[in-house]
Amino acid sequence: MRKRSGTRAVLASALALAMLATACSGAGEVGEGADVDLDVAPGVTDDTVVIGSHQPLTGPAAPGYMAVSQGAAAVFEYVNAQGGVNGRQIDYRVEDDKYDPSETIDVTRQLVIEDEIFAMVGGLGTPTHSGVLDYLNEEGVPDIFPSSGALAWNNTEEHPLTYGWQTDYTKEAKIQGEYIAENFAGQDVGYLYQNDDIGVDSQAGLDQYLGDEVVARQHYESEVPDLSSQMAEMENSGAEVIVCSCIPAFVALAMLEAAGMGYEPQWVVSSIGGDTATLQALLSTFTEGTDAEDVPADAFLADTIITSYMPRVEDEDDDWAQFFLAVYDEYGDGGPVTNTHVFGMTQAVMFAQVLKSAGEDLTRQSLIDALETQEWQGPGYTPFASSDGDHGGHEGVYVVQYQSGGDIEMVQEARVTDREGGPIEEVDFERLSPEDLPFHD
Repeated sequence: MRKRSGTRAVLASALALAMLATACSGAGEVGEGADVDLDVAPGVTDDTVVIGSHQPLTGPAAPGYMAVSQGAAAVFEYVNAQGGVNGRQIDYRVEDDKYDPSETIDVTRQLVIEDEIFAMVGGLGTPTHSGVLDYLNEEGVPDIFPSSGALAWNNTEEHPLTYGWQTDYTKEAKIQGEYIAENFAGQDVGYLYQNDDIGVDSQAGLDQYLGDEVVARQHYESEVPDLSSQMAEMENSGAEVIVCSCIPAFVALAMLEAAGMGYEPQWVVSSIGGDTATLQALLSTFTEGTDAEDVPADAFLADTIITSYMPRVEDEDDDWAQFFLAVYDEYGDGGPVTNTHVFGMTQAVMFAQVLKSAGEDLTRQSLIDALETQEWQGPGYTPFASSDGDHGGHEGVYVVQYQSGGDIEMVQEARVTDREGGPIEEVDFERLSPEDLPFHD
């Protein structure tokens, strides 16, 4: 593996240092359309395959989100220890883009031209990855499982080599909206959302099930660490349920603002902000030196409803959670395992499966063929789309409620849906077991 490298005032300072801006809007473009040859195998030798990723290893998005590549690296080390994939060791090269789109362009060019990567895997962030989306497709580089729920990753005509992974924001929000309508009927609802694709796409899903119940819509800018006015508006509106389509730093900040006002809404948090281990760390950081310093971080999270599609480290009965904990203990960088680590570990497991299926005579075309000609199972709880006409990745979410002490309760099994007006349906889906991995020891 190779990596290159007053209360409100306290909260604002802490947030500025720990901003987790994982999914903002905006894009730059690199290059123009070109035909590509996929019957090639750059980065592939008899005993090695080189893959790359752009990740925030430093800068404002690094706290929390550098765990994505740490988790993926641990899984790839584990796979290599079992003999690799089809006899090849995975050489996972992570470049630090500091969550800066201009840096993403530079490091991606470096990975493609100098490192001659076989594929880009798990490039993180909407504004960052959007800036290299055209370039990767035009250069014929398979662009596998970007770390974001943006719709751009599922555009098979314009970007045929890009394959989404994360449940998109609208599908997830539809399932949230139905759950709220069924379980909190008659209660007033407020939306708190990031002012970019997250907010636009999430509202498009929520609004399909929530109408007159919505009494407040408040957005935040990811560079402004102050939610005092937004939370005051929420309280004044009488919102009893708040749907937070927010990155973790702003989930934590919103909870602290509400608690400081004596405001106790029911929180419903999307998967992008629902890593409770990360939230606990942020809450502890943000309350340091404040009147809330002695309040356990766990207390702010009690009864929070979270949507997800992956295994969760809090679930002691989940085989994948236990597998990932064991893998990270042996091959990871140390420290506690969060659900953000699991995000990267799940991606790595699925990519390794695809690589295995692509065969010993490995080319970029054989990788694409493997992605598009099978119904993939992995650690996730929902079906996974990577067919010729649908690169949407995970197709739905399940719902859990966080309990004091760190336990979680499954309150709704996984359901799937589309982005439009189609139904939300229960799913009969059998997850892969860790023992069924083709490279399991």
